[in-house]
Amino acid sequence: MDALNHLQSFVLSAETGSFSAAARRLGLTPAAVSKNVARLETSLGLRLFQRSTRRLTLTEGGERFLQQIGGPLGALHDAINEAAGEGGPPSGILKISMAPSFGRRYVLPLLAEFVRRYPGVVPDCHLDNRPVDLVGEGFDAAIGGGIELTPGVVARELGPIYIVATASPAFMQGKAMPAHPQDLAPFDGVVRRSAGSGRLRNWILRDGNGGEGLAECRPRAIFDDPEAMAQAAIDGIGVALLPMPHALPHLRSGALIRLLPGWRADSGPLSLYYPSKKLLPAKTRVFVDFIVGQFREQDFAGLMVPD
Repeated sequence: MDALNHLQSFVLSAETGSFSAAARRLGLTPAAVSKNVARLETSLGLRLFQRSTRRLTLTEGGERFLQQIGGPLGALHDAINEAAGEGGPPSGILKISMAPSFGRRYVLPLLAEFVRRYPGVVPDCHLDNRPVDLVGEGFDAAIGGGIELTPGVVARELGPIYIVATASPAFMQGKAMPAHPQDLAPFDGVVRRSAGSGRLRNWILRDGNGGEGLAECRPRAIFDDPEAMAQAAIDGIGVALLPMPHALPHLRSGALIRLLPGWRADSGPLSLYYPSKKLLPAKTRVFVDFIVGQFREQDFAGLMVPD
């Protein structure tokens, strides 16, 4: 198991940026982790880190090596844990990716019950507005939309995501309410930048009766996070086209009002993604079942369908 320990020391040191942080995760001393990495470098004949007193930085070769082993190492750990814990309770680090604002509002409130049911499982939550490579980056699960279903990844749909036009009551005071998406053109807008392309997002709204139109405002403020967009709209900066999970709480409170009732854009489903494996680790299996069950109990799919 020495080679496996060396690889694990390297991966955790790269993820945390220090031998000390990796040592805390592994239950070792920083000196032992440093020695494991040094032995790995010797066996590979490759320098993996640039070392400084403040932080470790991966070399180009180290970056490439990390990408190559991240997925296979995770699969190997899963196989070992499955064999060692067969018949026992689920356990281990569960690496999860989710969007920050969605995760805080809809997923994190569920984790207290999850860890109560499965005390041996430790959620390792990564909140980021980017689609992740589940297999390549060693994630056990991800919750979001638009993640590419590459070979080795499966998805369980949690509910639809629709985009609706919103604004604050104060912003709309004295203004004519729009009747068609094209009527939004003269309004200041709180717009979103696509994380992938960097371009501003535009939406085609449809009314369910065959009508459609481009919903495009004058950009007044640009964000890459829908919760920040919602707050900017509440503050009266402009009209915001928001995903229903982010709009709904503010529509209910009255902080935002719905523009163009009956019009919406389909942004695709929200899904729970996880690597497809013949022997799915128990920690992943119970998390998938728990999240799917909780979203079904709370009728997330029904709540997200606008009138």
